[in-house]
Amino acid sequence: MASTTATSTITRETAPISLKTFNVPNTDSKVAKATAAVYDWDTFKFEPIRESQVSRAMTRRYFKDLDTYAESDIVIVGAGSSGLTAAYILARARPDLKIAIIEANVAVGGGCFLGGQLFSSMVLRKPADQFIRELGIEYEEEDNFIVVKHAALFITKLCSKVLELPNVKLFNATCVEDLITRPTDDGKVRVAGVVTNWTLVSMHHDDQSCMDPNTINAKIIISCTGHDGPMGAFCVKRLVSQGYIQRNQMGCLDMNRAEDAIVKGTREVFPGLIVAGMELSECDSSNRMGPTFGAMVLSGVKAAEEALNIYETRAKQDADSY
Repeated sequence: MASTTATSTITRETAPISLKTFNVPNTDSKVAKATAAVYDWDTFKFEPIRESQVSRAMTRRYFKDLDTYAESDIVIVGAGSSGLTAAYILARARPDLKIAIIEANVAVGGGCFLGGQLFSSMVLRKPADQFIRELGIEYEEEDNFIVVKHAALFITKLCSKVLELPNVKLFNATCVEDLITRPTDDGKVRVAGVVTNWTLVSMHHDDQSCMDPNTINAKIIISCTGHDGPMGAFCVKRLVSQGYIQRNQMGCLDMNRAEDAIVKGTREVFPGLIVAGMELSECDSSNRMGPTFGAMVLSGVKAAEEALNIYETRAKQDADSY
């Protein structure tokens, strides 16, 4: 033990004094080939900051976004696979449009962080593989379908591509509490925007008072809130409550019928409101599809197409209503 202590002491005493300045990359690190962000940790130091700088950096940008997107061209309700796909296609096809995405949860993705029954792999039936290739995601091919090794890989890659687009803003932890409507020339009404609130506020309307919402006007709303659940099928249920449309509950699982029906049925179900993904099953009583996600993707593509087909008409109505 004595010799070990002596050796340790000698090593410390004879070690050269570091002359390095702050944050010098350590090219001798075992992870240096993986990242240049590895440093001489003995002299490492973050740049100084005042706490208020952090608050201002966040709040300034957030409130600027609220101001910018209070008048949006298209609002997408729900940032699951259908909603994010629709946003991706729309923003790329029409970079001149302002697109706001409203997501009630903190995290995006809906049911797309797992496949089915807490299994991780994601199955998509062909021809949805075309979209997966366009995103640059690797997959395994099995006859009439493909398998992505983890559902989270799909949804996070899609989300990152959406958020990189300059004309898209995601407001997460925000929910739609109501719809804005406007009268039309024929004496009917159309959807003209959404009423929003922070999700945590919405959850406490029963025990807190006077927590009024915010609003976003838009020419078109695309609703992709999924089938019935805590936040599911919201826009459909709200229109049903007003007697504008009829609700038909989702049918039992039948993959072969369900996926075709969801994609083909994606449409403007009420003036100004396009419904996509599994929320559509609450309109059409279409079957559920279970853990196969091709229809979610292609329903989002069709929703984008439908939106652009009617955009000029709804934009003119919006301009004429003031």
